[in-house]
Amino acid sequence: LTQQSTAPRRTPWPAMTVVIGFEGSANKIGVGIVRDGVVLSNPRRTYITPPGQGFLPSETARHHRGVVLTVLKEALQQAGLTPADIDCVAYTKGPGMGAPLVTVAIVARTVAQLWRKPLLGVNHCIGHIEMGRLITGATNPTVLYVSGGNTQVIAYSERRYRIFGETIDIAVGNCLDRFARVIKISNDPSPGYNIEQMAKKSSRFVELPYTVKGMDVSFSGILSFVEEMAHKLLGSGECSAEDLCFSLQETVFAMLVEITERAMAHCGSQEVMIVGGVGCNLRLQEMMGVMCAERGARLFATDERFCIDNGAMIAQAGWEMFRSGQVTELKDSWITQRFRTDEVEVTWRD
Repeated sequence: LTQQSTAPRRTPWPAMTVVIGFEGSANKIGVGIVRDGVVLSNPRRTYITPPGQGFLPSETARHHRGVVLTVLKEALQQAGLTPADIDCVAYTKGPGMGAPLVTVAIVARTVAQLWRKPLLGVNHCIGHIEMGRLITGATNPTVLYVSGGNTQVIAYSERRYRIFGETIDIAVGNCLDRFARVIKISNDPSPGYNIEQMAKKSSRFVELPYTVKGMDVSFSGILSFVEEMAHKLLGSGECSAEDLCFSLQETVFAMLVEITERAMAHCGSQEVMIVGGVGCNLRLQEMMGVMCAERGARLFATDERFCIDNGAMIAQAGWEMFRSGQVTELKDSWITQRFRTDEVEVTWRD
């Protein structure tokens, strides 16, 4: 049996290709420009709320609307380009928060029409993967994608990025962010970063629930448990906030390392690549590195410039798609809040 292609229609491309990418699926708005595997610019802005508060879709979208044109101008200026130099406009189609996604999609559609350029809707998760592959040089890794909205173990097979394991409830980044709100950790620059810094000040491990179900993980139970523990113990002095940050990190990261190793064994892989905002965490990289060393495998990771949501990752994925002949018709340029990684036909890889 042959599977019918679901890729958008194909179009010719220039010898040197410049793609501009718009990202705004959560609390970061970014515009990046990539030319044939070189990141020319990648400015972004982050919507930061007070300690103890998350970010609502409507307020996040309002923030993005207020700064997106400024970020667009910065991207062009830093790259030293004009709209005439752009060959394709890419934007995040999903997954993500509805209102911010719509805001960015409207800007990208408008820019594409004003500049008379082709448009491309990009899967956010695949943007992370393609940026990771570009920056690290990993060839065919098992991918751990960890962020505020997603937790997946992924590997490429037969023109798809296949999901071998994932969270069955909330994402690991969401777990960390919500715990940060309970103990009133600052959201600047991000809750996860501040948890990481607090965890470095403790080595006292408090046992927490550990929930791995085959290739999948669950974080809602551990979040409820540690939240209750925080309310009980922090006031009594039996446990410090640093102790809980340390214990939470150690537990959830051990779960992630376990399912990643299981996926590696299943795929016969000797490479691991961590992508997504939580992938910046040095302790996660350290724990994954120990596992890889024991298996004789290689670990690939990036820093906050490229693992945190950014426009260049959408531009890079768009560059790959455009070079393989894809474009998105204007009538098909909607957004999809639940856009799974394995729904995309990967036309640019063998």
